[in-house]
Amino acid sequence: MLSLFDNKNLVCGVDEAGRGSLAGPVTAAAVILPKNYKNPFIKDSKKLNQDQRTRLYNEIINDCISYSIMSINSKKIDKINILNSTYLAMNFAIENLEIKPHKIIIDGNRFKTNKKINFECIVGGDNKYLSIAAASILAKVKRDEIMCELNTLFPMYGWKNNKGYGTISHREMISKYGLCRFHRKTFKIKNKQLKLTI
Repeated sequence: MLSLFDNKNLVCGVDEAGRGSLAGPVTAAAVILPKNYKNPFIKDSKKLNQDQRTRLYNEIINDCISYSIMSINSKKIDKINILNSTYLAMNFAIENLEIKPHKIIIDGNRFKTNKKINFECIVGGDNKYLSIAAASILAKVKRDEIMCELNTLFPMYGWKNNKGYGTISHREMISKYGLCRFHRKTFKIKNKQLKLTI
């Protein structure tokens, strides 16, 4: 079972979803769990199936002290790049918490902010600490919902299933139909195999 980073102080876990996707937003979540909180089922969202994530999403929202989920759309991603967009989503999520935590722990090895925030980056944090894993679940479930909504506008890309990631079928549909307004134009989306040789 994952542990809390600190049982004495309020700690906010932060993680993102959709950073490597070819379409749609990057979504970040910030979560403050109660002191001494335990939930043996919370783990990195990638290790859970959709039903498990949805159930835990509701549990986390009901149990947490405060949470926030923010997304940055593909247009903004193309403008400021995916790394800065990830930082922006994380900063927005932290700023929108109703309660100010004593410390922020962020999954990964880098973070940038212009706010006075006591933060620590933790590589593999979603496999170590409950609050980061909880944030990964909130971000993943919310972003999946967004991609399913976008799928109704452009069903040919199969976003309901691939969530905008570069699966073979998604890339084949891009080759067939071209890019739409929700694709990230600055990403190298088309494989060499999909390019025409003239």
